[in-house]
Amino acid sequence: MGEELGVIRALVADDQAVVRTGFVNLLGTQEDIEVVGEAEDGVQAVRVAAETRPDLALLDIRMPHKNGIEAAREILAASEGATKVLMLTTFGLDEYVYDALAAGAGGFLLKDSTFPELLHAVRVVAAGNALLSPEITKRVIGEFVHARASRLPVHSIGELTAREAEVLTLIARGLSNAEIAGRLTITDHTVKTHINRLFAKLELRDRAQAVIVAYELGLVRAGGGAG
Repeated sequence: MGEELGVIRALVADDQAVVRTGFVNLLGTQEDIEVVGEAEDGVQAVRVAAETRPDLALLDIRMPHKNGIEAAREILAASEGATKVLMLTTFGLDEYVYDALAAGAGGFLLKDSTFPELLHAVRVVAAGNALLSPEITKRVIGEFVHARASRLPVHSIGELTAREAEVLTLIARGLSNAEIAGRLTITDHTVKTHINRLFAKLELRDRAQAVIVAYELGLVRAGGGAG
């Protein structure tokens, strides 16, 4: 579902100067990543994103004046989804992680992640894919999805064909299109067709929302098990 990018233009927003500078310096070592802006709070992040139109915004969930979730919502709306969002969080079970997914964030990154994990997350989310494989995402969605009113349209599993439900389940387990194709012994093109159809039926914007709906429909449960 993603697309190939040339140089990834990134914005880094974090109210802690040391953390922000650290991320900026690390990303700056890569030939395929260019940091085009920095911000120390959510209000500034929205403004800088509007000025620079980055491919990716790394937003700390907890920032003053406007938190990362509010900033993500505004940046996504203003860019019509052209700017992807990767949330930075200190805690694996941050209470705001589910809200960030519902707002349209493509993934999460713990601030103590390794350099390779940071680069992987940036490239995956910038390409338009959701970073869903880390256990943090599955665990948090599983914990919060049934405790909160959904921000998404209410759906029934009956809207999907059996194959579409199967594909949705595998998306929720963190499999890529190629891995889904291998698991179901079908072509990548067929996988994309199924995904496009189920996204249209369920009015989904991206794979992150697909994971939320899969949990809400009971196709998967906390810990990654099938429903």
